[in-house]
Amino acid sequence: MSIVDALTDRAMVVLQDRPVVPLSPWLAETIGECAESGRTLQLVTPLETRLTLPLRTAAAGNTVQWVVRNGDGYYEGLSGRPLKWDGGTFVPVPEARDYAPGFTTRPTAPIGAQLSLVYRLRHDAGADLSGAVERLLQLLTGKPPAGFGTDEPLGDPWRGDAFTRLATGGSNVRLLAGGDGPRAALAMCDFRAVGAGVAEVTTVTVGYAPDDPPPLQHLPSLVGALAADRPVASMFVQYTPGRADLTTEPRWTGQTAPVALAVAGQMAGPSGIPGQQVGPQRAPLTFFPLGDGRSADGWQRHSMLMQHLQSA
Repeated sequence: MSIVDALTDRAMVVLQDRPVVPLSPWLAETIGECAESGRTLQLVTPLETRLTLPLRTAAAGNTVQWVVRNGDGYYEGLSGRPLKWDGGTFVPVPEARDYAPGFTTRPTAPIGAQLSLVYRLRHDAGADLSGAVERLLQLLTGKPPAGFGTDEPLGDPWRGDAFTRLATGGSNVRLLAGGDGPRAALAMCDFRAVGAGVAEVTTVTVGYAPDDPPPLQHLPSLVGALAADRPVASMFVQYTPGRADLTTEPRWTGQTAPVALAVAGQMAGPSGIPGQQVGPQRAPLTFFPLGDGRSADGWQRHSMLMQHLQSA
């Protein structure tokens, strides 16, 4: 079991010296305690440590910070920003003008791609909340989810009714669901009570090896197949260079870039970003390609599209 190695009025410091650190039940509980107390959970690891996707996602927020120890120095694992201990918390080194040396070392494993699909969906009261994530994981991996839970490792075998009961157990609930196909796949599902219904925002991420690129050309049909089964309000697809096992090293591996955005309804896009109609007539979506995940202008195209849609 982990213990708190330092506690101040600004931070809770936990040392983890292991190859992979998951979002364990203890860490999930500790993150909640830090959020309530206004502290930052500073997770200190050696350079050789990797984080799982759920814990890496937590570290991208405001409550968790990944602090990497390399020799006599420290740096932020996701940004490469040099850090130092000021007696109460790790803070940026003010005179630093470059990435920490450890952040720019070569990754220890081949870098492929992590393809993330974020969909939004509104459920009526009493609806099955498991269907969309189950369908999308099956479309992406060829198999339904293997298990689910609130932390790692996923403690319960997949059952849609049990997933729905847990998802409706509070006003804001985050659940994890894991794939069981040939590629690593994980869904992070956020459910929020809205009036008499439930709003869902789910991110499904699949890992691809360098010799197994994501099938981007099939995205329109995949999004259409999901919409035919579950009328999603939108879906955003992005590409991140990374390890196929969905873990993250504290090293630079490349920039996330947008691939596509699909929105409910039939509409035209701005000049140069044509829309494609996908999904059934009863619940149509317009699919807008934004790039291959590697092109430098992907975020510019995304910004143009968002401005166009907001003014429509």
